[in-house]
Amino acid sequence: MGLLQDRLKNYREPQKFMKMGIYPYFRAIEGKVGTEVTMEGHDILMFGSNAYTGLINDPRVIDAAAKALYKYGSGCAGSRFLNGTLDLHIELEKELSAFVGKEESLCFSTGFNVNSGVVASITGREDYIICDERDHASIVDGRRLSFSRQLKYKHNDMADLEKQLQKCNPDAIKLIVVDGVFSMEGDLAPLPEIVRLKHKYNASIMVDEAHGIGVFGRNGRGVCDHFGLTDEVDLIMGTFSKSLASIGGFIASDKDTINWLRHNTRTYIFSASNTPAATAAALEAVRILEKEPERIEKLWEVTRYALKRFREAGFEIGDTESPIIPLYVRDAVKTFQATKMAFDKGVFINPVVPPACAPQDTLLRFALMATHTKEQVDKGVDTLIEVFKELDLLK
Repeated sequence: MGLLQDRLKNYREPQKFMKMGIYPYFRAIEGKVGTEVTMEGHDILMFGSNAYTGLINDPRVIDAAAKALYKYGSGCAGSRFLNGTLDLHIELEKELSAFVGKEESLCFSTGFNVNSGVVASITGREDYIICDERDHASIVDGRRLSFSRQLKYKHNDMADLEKQLQKCNPDAIKLIVVDGVFSMEGDLAPLPEIVRLKHKYNASIMVDEAHGIGVFGRNGRGVCDHFGLTDEVDLIMGTFSKSLASIGGFIASDKDTINWLRHNTRTYIFSASNTPAATAAALEAVRILEKEPERIEKLWEVTRYALKRFREAGFEIGDTESPIIPLYVRDAVKTFQATKMAFDKGVFINPVVPPACAPQDTLLRFALMATHTKEQVDKGVDTLIEVFKELDLLK
């Protein structure tokens, strides 16, 4: 056994929780994902999914994916740059550009590849990338890969963002990269204030709309649309793996920016293109959102109901303004215990522990879909009230 194995064999953090019987990860779902799933032979209420629109099981999305599979095959066997571009990819990019209000867009095989590739490549050595300290890991990794100078500001702290902007060379490019909706806490970036600072310091803005599309804005166009600031945001990123019921991601911007990214972003050029089925599923989901605003209205109806119930029960839920509801525990072991206890009572929720949050901010992440009913929400909330009381987490 070599030095590498000698080092890695000492990593036993997961095994510690396995021995305690509260290890919460990699639990297999035995069928389709919806508001109810089958796991370990039991029916479980699902409050851990990012499928906010509930389109993941829509027959129209499944049919579109199946038709693309039979027409184009199971994959493209190459990158978009070479032999892997289908007319279907081009069609999706056109519809996404129109949907989010930008001139052009590029589709990637994952959302992670969008952020890690675009952020890494778009600015130069003398430029600056400025990020919120709670930005998604894909943004963090893109920033780490970049040769640009890198600055962070305290979460949603606009005074601190301004301090970071003041450190920058006024003549250099300054790219502010921020989540529109923060994926663990459910709060929004203060985009109007970020735009104000953009103009004051001649900066540019990239917004990650992974958790905003299908949730905020007209027909789910995202947080930029919600604030009426689409034209003020230079780059809009989104994923297919949440509201668009598929897998993949995109970046949208003006023609010149997309032209540059198309020929310089390594995660685009050197990755195989998205599968035909995944592309067709995302395309159909966008079209459904355009036609069915009532779907998002239903999501917000059930979200407001859940928020009201959790607040009335005395849970600490922070500043969430979205279908992502954090239930703060502030103890890693109790977070895992609560996850296991809820699961045993028929409710699936996600534990959030470091590195996804600070050690003092561990939480359970309760997420809603447009297809959840109030009765299901009641079951979820009532179960978590029982669990939190048993663990002495709720007064």
